[in-house]
Amino acid sequence: MKKFFRLLFKLTLVLFVLLNIITAFHAYKFTHIYERSEVPVKSPGEKTAWDKTSDILFGAKVAKQQNIVPDSTFETVILKTGGGIQLEAWYIKTKGTAKGTVVLFHGHVSKKSSVMNEGEGFRQLGYNTLLVDFRAHGNSGGNTCTIGYQESEDVKLAYDYIKAKGEKNIVLWGISMGAAAVSKAISDYGLQPSKAILEMPFATIRQAAEGRVKMMGLPAQPLSSFVLFWGSVENGFWAFRMKPAEFAKKITIPTLLQWGRHDPRVMQEETDLIYKNLAGKKQLVVYESAAHESLCDKEHGKWMASVGSFLN
Repeated sequence: MKKFFRLLFKLTLVLFVLLNIITAFHAYKFTHIYERSEVPVKSPGEKTAWDKTSDILFGAKVAKQQNIVPDSTFETVILKTGGGIQLEAWYIKTKGTAKGTVVLFHGHVSKKSSVMNEGEGFRQLGYNTLLVDFRAHGNSGGNTCTIGYQESEDVKLAYDYIKAKGEKNIVLWGISMGAAAVSKAISDYGLQPSKAILEMPFATIRQAAEGRVKMMGLPAQPLSSFVLFWGSVENGFWAFRMKPAEFAKKITIPTLLQWGRHDPRVMQEETDLIYKNLAGKKQLVVYESAAHESLCDKEHGKWMASVGSFLN
């Protein structure tokens, strides 16, 4: 019997060590976005059995997405973080007299040109726009992404830039990670935009990690907790403190919260909790045919109507 328990202990120890090694690799890949030259481009059909196994065991490298230059006239803006990372943004004016400026923040592993349709929508409503590449994304510097935690500084820098231009009516808009970063920035820095529009923010980073793990066909727990622990160790921040649902308690400005009914990453209970915690005037709009995607693209008419009504 003693031999059996010794063998069981050794097996458990080996599995525990392997779990930590695998999740440490996944955490690193989850929080690091590589230059395009560092990631070989392979279609699913070109991937070997080892490529697929490696992706499952150690995570897949993700490259920065290349921006598509807008057709409209724009001004390139460069901001710099406290750590010296350069952020690139596009400032695009609306036609005629502007009602204000909307600052737009994209999601994880995306880029500013991915929210050009939203930007165009805001300009049609009479607002200037500032589209921002988060650190480690698009044309911005850096390779480490903290899923909204340190990116809240990027939000503050963009807000301060527009405020310094003399703008009185500033609206912060974010999608997914961008919405989470906006929430944290308002909470941490006491930003006072006129309004905020949050689309599909996760309630906690733990739930965001669970969603990512589930989409890989793996059990959400305990893997997601291990991934967050190692992400914290590797990147020097305590990821478990990233809780947009808690940040919402300090958001006292009018806020529009939007969510897609078929979202596989952000659950309804997360959205309901954030909405409940929002401390100011608030509105929730649910898009019945949308998943975790651009609500503006999926249900454009409804998006324009809800956003336009909220901003008026």
